[in-house]
Amino acid sequence: MMKKTLKKVLIASRGEIAVRIIRACRDAGIATVQAYSEADRETAAVYMADESVCIGGPKPSESYLNGPALINAAKQTGADAVHPGYGFLSENAEFAQAVEDAGLIYIGPSPDTIRTMGDKVRARQCAQQAGVPVGSGSYNTVDSNQQAIDIANEVGYPVLIKAVAGGGGRGMRVVRSEKELEESISRARNEAEVAFGSGEVYIEKYLEKIRHIEVQIFGDGQNVLHLGDRDCSIQRRHQKLLEEGPASVLDQELQNRIRSAARQLGQSIGYRSAGTVEFIVDPQSREFYFIEMNTRIQVEHPVTEILTGVDLVGLQLSVAAGEPLSLSQEDIHLHGHAIEVRINAEDPAKAFIPCAGKIVVFQMPAGPGVRVDTHVYAGYDLPPYYDSLLAKIIVWGQNRTQAIARLKRALHETRIEGIETTLSFHQRLLSEEAFANNDVYTQFVKEKMYEKHPMRKLL
Repeated sequence: MMKKTLKKVLIASRGEIAVRIIRACRDAGIATVQAYSEADRETAAVYMADESVCIGGPKPSESYLNGPALINAAKQTGADAVHPGYGFLSENAEFAQAVEDAGLIYIGPSPDTIRTMGDKVRARQCAQQAGVPVGSGSYNTVDSNQQAIDIANEVGYPVLIKAVAGGGGRGMRVVRSEKELEESISRARNEAEVAFGSGEVYIEKYLEKIRHIEVQIFGDGQNVLHLGDRDCSIQRRHQKLLEEGPASVLDQELQNRIRSAARQLGQSIGYRSAGTVEFIVDPQSREFYFIEMNTRIQVEHPVTEILTGVDLVGLQLSVAAGEPLSLSQEDIHLHGHAIEVRINAEDPAKAFIPCAGKIVVFQMPAGPGVRVDTHVYAGYDLPPYYDSLLAKIIVWGQNRTQAIARLKRALHETRIEGIETTLSFHQRLLSEEAFANNDVYTQFVKEKMYEKHPMRKLL
């Protein structure tokens, strides 16, 4: 592996992940350039970076999705590398290829890997070839309504229609009967075309009351290791709200099987950088199935960092510079239990509708076992153009019980005024007996917490 110069990094993302990358670069003695839109002039990352450069208007298409502008900014400021963070162009193979073609280092997987794993059908095929279990469904894209009907009849209802190019929980529809299927296929294709530029879809068997478990992997292109698992079953509209690790719903044998499967998949494709292999798990049958792989750093990566003591973003920098992995699988040990909650600018009483406006009070928690990742401060004017994430509160405890107690204390200390947030939702979630007993599933928020609420159908 050839070593490369890594002296200055352009950050092609925004929000709390931009702040996180700046901190990792500063720890490594690497200068930073924050690319920002006109709406983000006052964000914390702009103040924290060594340099900053405006790349366009407030709309994502004018700035954070404008690949040529980002690459031009990197070249003009003398950056050697580009870190895509998450969201925006972080899983766009064409952008990664353009970065490398410009003579810059892309801090992430190879463009070919991003392209392969970003295609959900090809990713399923890779998993099957690597001996990783996948759920029943279509092996290729669904090209006609009759083909969809045949597949659904074969695997049995309900089924899940998924966009081939989808991600982040978007482009998914649950169908419970043949009567719904044709209309749902048409809508799913149209939504996928608008959201991802591709109307291709495929079908999977939909399993009820399952857990969403993911495994953090890391590779240098030659060797791949896993850094444990996370339980991401608390969701709304397939978007994660709380993540914890390790996934204590798994017994040791099942945990070892899932972790080994994720590592096996990463090894089979020669994976480089941070990645997450996602599974659904049926706790009753103890079966698990691959659903997708995220070829980027995850929002919930602090859970793994706290459990393992490994700086994942720092490791991304060193591997991108051509360094081999400095860790072996035997070096990875998980200690205690960690939980992360996403404090979003959303109104949980109104179907989690996003909010924008000036943040008047912003007081984050502290104390033993508490970490906060954020880009927000009191007086910050939250723009309406981007993801609603304000902050991540991450806690650690010797066990899950202590972690929950510390999270309750942390949320009690938190004060945000000026806009609606999900703070009250998380406080309510922690009071649920089922959560305390670890008896939740991916539809728990919709079916249990809002079972009689008029917004239930929107979740």
